[in-house]
Amino acid sequence: MRRVAVTGVGVVSPIGTGVEAFFGGLREATSGIDRIRAFDASAFPTQLAAEVRDLDLDAIALPEEERALLGRDPKSLFGLAAAREALADAFGAARAAEHLPAHRVACMVASGLEIFHLPEILAHMHDDHFDAGAMLAQHNDDAHGFALQLPADTAARCIAREAGAAGLFSVNVSACAAGTQALGEAWLAIRDDRADAVICGGYDSMVNPLGVGGFCMLEAMSQANELGAAASRPFDVRRDGFVLGEGAGFFVFEELEAARARGAHIHAEVLGYASTLDAYRVTDPPPDHAQAVRAMQRAIAEAGLTPGDVDYINAHGTATPKNDPAEALAIRTVFGDHALRVPVSSTKSQIGHLIGAAGAVELCAGLFALERGLLPATINLDQPDPECQLNHVARSPRPAEVKTFLSNSFGFGGQNACIVAGALRD
Repeated sequence: MRRVAVTGVGVVSPIGTGVEAFFGGLREATSGIDRIRAFDASAFPTQLAAEVRDLDLDAIALPEEERALLGRDPKSLFGLAAAREALADAFGAARAAEHLPAHRVACMVASGLEIFHLPEILAHMHDDHFDAGAMLAQHNDDAHGFALQLPADTAARCIAREAGAAGLFSVNVSACAAGTQALGEAWLAIRDDRADAVICGGYDSMVNPLGVGGFCMLEAMSQANELGAAASRPFDVRRDGFVLGEGAGFFVFEELEAARARGAHIHAEVLGYASTLDAYRVTDPPPDHAQAVRAMQRAIAEAGLTPGDVDYINAHGTATPKNDPAEALAIRTVFGDHALRVPVSSTKSQIGHLIGAAGAVELCAGLFALERGLLPATINLDQPDPECQLNHVARSPRPAEVKTFLSNSFGFGGQNACIVAGALRD
């Protein structure tokens, strides 16, 4: 069986842009959560988000025709920035296809929904002569005109082109599980000899009136606006919902022996992956949590490990009333007696919930634990919920030797995805 190495990493996050800045934010237990700046959220029940604040989107180099489209969509630019960092980490100034046949280089990404350019629409929709059809026609005639809708694969195609990837191509839009599913499919493609290298990851931002308004209607987000940076409280008895985040995480996965042959720096090895579906309800986990359990069990088994071999779990940990106890119970079911020994944390307490990018950025948090010997913290966990009994890494990072870790992503619609990674074993 072919083995899969991680040779490139790139991150854009609310606590730092670039891997070193992101690692620094984890080390210092920084919160990226604050009042929303992207638009006036004063009329919304939730007025907080974890926004990217240290990336100049206008400075991201793009061909003019792409700037006309992607320049209006922050998440696409987050994805490009993170992918470029990962490619540079893996290959320097060269593209992947300069080291490998282009048809053996794949691109597998996760993203959010198609983009509606709301600022333009909202600015004009109350005009006496507002005509959405005319706006669309103007865009069709002029690339610099209004774009009412932008396909979700636009940035992914740009990333594939920059990597020189002419092989497999996919864009996953399965919400909270999408990032981990994109990484898992990349692992499978290399393992099963359908690709030799994959640029993979996720990018998302729903910090806009439509995204925030939609989640407010679902009553899924925290309304503890007065808490500011402390509003995201996974596993805490006072939690009242998640805080929306934005950003991107990207990786270069390569077949291990080929990566070794070209002298690549290897951050980690991807060991196992599994994805399941609850087929239950859109927002509620099923009472038996059977498919979340099965996803963890299968991912660990695919890695050739037992639950006792896992040194750290980066939990999905959304801070919603229903998700946290369900995930805690599923972990206790899978890990048995080891569940109270294996450390668990949710980095959503710092960066919020990045939806389609969540699993990708959280894999990078696992690499922080692996490479730096520090476990990221659940920073606002002051009063653990008895229903969420686990070995929590609460409030501040904890030194630990990590050889293998598990990252969980449990999404809307009952989509479960788990990935296992660790240090090279030989």
